This record gives sequence, structure tokens and C-alpha cells, in this order.
Amino acid sequence: MITGKNYIGNLLASTGKVKFKTFNPKENKENDVVFSEASEAEIEMAVELATAAFKVFRSISGIKKSEFLNQIANEIEALGDELIKTYCSESGLPEGRAIGERGRTVFQLRTFANLVKEGSWVEATIDTADLNRTPIPKVDIRKMLIPLGPIVVFGASNFPLAYSTAGGDTAAAFAAGCPVIVKSHPMHAGTGELVASAIINAAEKTGMPNGVFSNLNSSGIEVGVKLVKHPQVKAVGFTGSVGGGRALYNLASQRPEPIPVFAEMGSVNPVIIFPDATKNKGSEWAKIYAGSITLGSGQFCTNPGLILGIKGADLNNFIQKLSEEIVKIEPTCMLHPNIIGAYETKKKIMQKQEGLETTASFSDEITANFGRQAITTVEGATFLKNTALHQEVFGPFSMVVQCENTQQLEEIITHLEGQLTGTVLAENEELENYGKVINALENRVGRIIFNGVPTGVEVCAAMVHGGPYPASTDSRFTAVGINSIKRWVRPFSFQSWPNEMLPDELKNENPLKIFRVIDGVQSVKSI
Repeated sequence: MITGKNYIGNLLASTGKVKFKTFNPKENKENDVVFSEASEAEIEMAVELATAAFKVFRSISGIKKSEFLNQIANEIEALGDELIKTYCSESGLPEGRAIGERGRTVFQLRTFANLVKEGSWVEATIDTADLNRTPIPKVDIRKMLIPLGPIVVFGASNFPLAYSTAGGDTAAAFAAGCPVIVKSHPMHAGTGELVASAIINAAEKTGMPNGVFSNLNSSGIEVGVKLVKHPQVKAVGFTGSVGGGRALYNLASQRPEPIPVFAEMGSVNPVIIFPDATKNKGSEWAKIYAGSITLGSGQFCTNPGLILGIKGADLNNFIQKLSEEIVKIEPTCMLHPNIIGAYETKKKIMQKQEGLETTASFSDEITANFGRQAITTVEGATFLKNTALHQEVFGPFSMVVQCENTQQLEEIITHLEGQLTGTVLAENEELENYGKVINALENRVGRIIFNGVPTGVEVCAAMVHGGPYPASTDSRFTAVGINSIKRWVRPFSFQSWPNEMLPDELKNENPLKIFRVIDGVQSVKSI
């Protein structure tokens, strides 16, 4: 049952004076439950509990953390239809999407459970002593990754499960040994509370310290600001807008002890359609991309918002076909009146830019909070001159840039802001002919796709979901997959430390039987 209260560790509390409700965009009305925004005292208590819990949780074995993560997955599944119905009522997203996202959330948790159970993720590295080395004896040095401390995770508006309360950031932080305080997204506070209850139940059933998790409601920015500025918070995870992510980054960097903010932010995800692909498969790609642009009302961080091609009859045909196909698709509900309001405002601002032509815009009657898709086009020279054309329009919107030649195409890519993805639509033989263009694209993105669509992010070890700023605040890290755990740890060395006092990961006998690098050689052997 949803109470509208905050989880301060395993305590439900609602001492705050600010109240709010979530909104059902499909029915265009508020939901019934009243939520209490976390008070300053509740924020302080959550951080204090997390700080105390860290002293225990940081040393809990990988096997125990694995049990915790798997139990969270079990508890989320046990929420059943209540979770799915609440998700849909707060997001306007269909039941199939809710079920799929729940499956992804559970998969992420179980993936991290397997990672920490095996244990080699800590990257144990041992350089043994050589006291006879001349002219200077070599000392024994042993390194591994250790957790940072309490982490604040901001729930995402567009993924109420997979990027929110028990999403990838939280799962990775737990796996690393870090307690988590979630700043629940106000648009899906009920979904967040249900998932929070699952985490609390799992923590209690597996013997985790109280305070390993808290879930704080917030109707605005105040709770998030206080959490980021709190001296006992050691890192932040965020998925959302460039403005929101940058504001948190600035707050964290201005603290007396600056902390990292791993923010995944804006991206227009450029798609390059090369001439032979435009000529041979332009109609086919146009139909595929009409579906990708409108998928989930365009509310994906990997939505293809920018398509680049070489000017000519074939590109004109592609634009015409894309424009025809996209208006055949029925609009769908967007997440919230604020989301669709921002979409319509940014779309109108973009459409008023000099030199931009709207080639398609859904014009039939639609239900309230449903997003009208649009396709626009612009000359390459105009796009280069006006950086306002580079900005993301979050929703079912895309722009086709008509480049004069390959040189201008390369120049445009070089001057793009950082992106999560880049896509190449080409015949195989074209790849060699456009090497410079592809190299320029690689320098601007975190993931490059060949003959596909960027929408859809596989959860796997090889995935990079990040990119140069403003796609993310640190392009060295991914927000998806097992390597996302590296955001919540730091390398730490022991020098000349007694073997019996070392962590098990670094002891001579290797009691955990994990892979380690010993004097430059990877091995599971003892020393």
C-alpha cells in the first residue's frame, strides 16, 4: 500500500509540511495519494543513517551483497500488478512498457548480484616485494577498488523503474558497497515508494544495516540541493536534463569537499545516412526511423533527433518518405503536462529558427497530453551558424540536415556537442570511403551504431551509455552495464601491509579465488 511517506531507513516518516500529488497524464487528472516532501530533519536523519550503515556495509562480503540484490529483485517481482498499475497511472506509459521495464530492472539487479558474488570486479592488483632489487629495494604494494560512501541517486522522469529507485545507479552503488539515498522523482512518487518498500524488505530479510537505503519525496529541487550539499554525501547519480545535471554538478564542485556527479544528460544522437544507403534503402530507413523517433513519444535519451545526409534528390526522397511515414503513426501519451509543455515550447522555438522548414507535423485532433510528432529540415551552412539548432527537443521530433558535401558533413559533426550515440546508415563498401567522417563521429559519441537505430540500450558488459559533455559529465564512465559500478568506487593501495590484516581480495592465499593481476600476470593462484 502506498502511504505517501518517506522511507528514512526502515522508518516511514512524514513530518514535512509540503504536500503534493502525482498526475495521471492519460486521464488528465491528479492521482489520489498525497505525498509528503522530506523535511530537513528527515534529510539529516537519512544521511546520518547512511553514514553509519556505510561502516558496516562497505565490508559486507560479495556473497551477502549478492543475496541482498537478488532479494530486491524478488521483492519487486512480488509487488505484482500494484506496481504495474501505479507505474501506468503516474507516467501515461502502456502496460507492456511497464512490464518490460520491470524486467530490465530485475535483470540489472541480478546481473550485479552475479558480479559481486564472483568478486573479480575489484581489480585486485599485487606487486610483490623484491628486497634485493638495486639500487632501490622494491616494496610490496597491493591495490583494489573500494566504495566511496553514501550515494544520492535522482530518479529519472522517463524511466520510473530502470533509471530510478532500484535502477542501474542504485544497483551499481549497492554492488560497490555504498548505501543509497534516492531523491524520488515527483512525477512517479508512488512507483518509487513501492520499489522502496521492496528494497527495505530485502535489506531486512538479508540482514543489511538500517540506513543502507532511504527514499525521500520531493516536489521540487530543495531536497535534492540539500542532499548534494550535505558533507557526508560522497557522490551523485543523475539522469535528466542538461540544466538539471549541470546545476547539480556545479553545486557538488563548489562544496568544501567537492564530490563527483555522474550525470547522464542531453543528446540528439546524430544519424548519418550516406549516399548509397540513401539511394538504395532510403524508403526503408525512413519507415524504420519514423518508428524510432516516435517510440515512447520520443522520450528516450537515445532518441534520434538529428539526421545528417548529403544534399540531393535521394536525400529529398528520404525526407519526403520520412515525413509521410511519421504522420501515419498515432501520437501517444507523454509523461506529464510539464513534459509535453516543455516539448511544445521547445518545438515552436526550433521551428521559428531562420532557415528551418517543417516538412511534417501531425495535425489531427489528439487527446490531452499526447505529443504531436514533427520532422524539420535545414541547410548545412545554416546549421553550422546557429548552435540553437543543435539543442535537444525532448519528444517525437527530429531534424534532417542537408550537407553540401562530405567536407561540410565532417565539419558539422566536429562542431557537435557530445552525444550518447551516433549512428551510421551505409552500404558496407561506403565505410572505407567515409573514414574521416566516421572518425569525427567517434570523437563526439559514446557508442556508434551501424545500420540500426539508437533507441534501445542493452544491459551488458560491453555497453557504454555515456559520452562527451553534455551527454554526460564524465565520458570515462558508463551509466549502464556492470562497468557502471566504477563510478561508485576509487582505487586504493596497501603498502607493506601485514597479510593477515589485508582484505581477503588481496591476501596471499586468495581465499575468494578471484582473478588478480600478480606481478603483471592475471591469475587465480595464491602467492
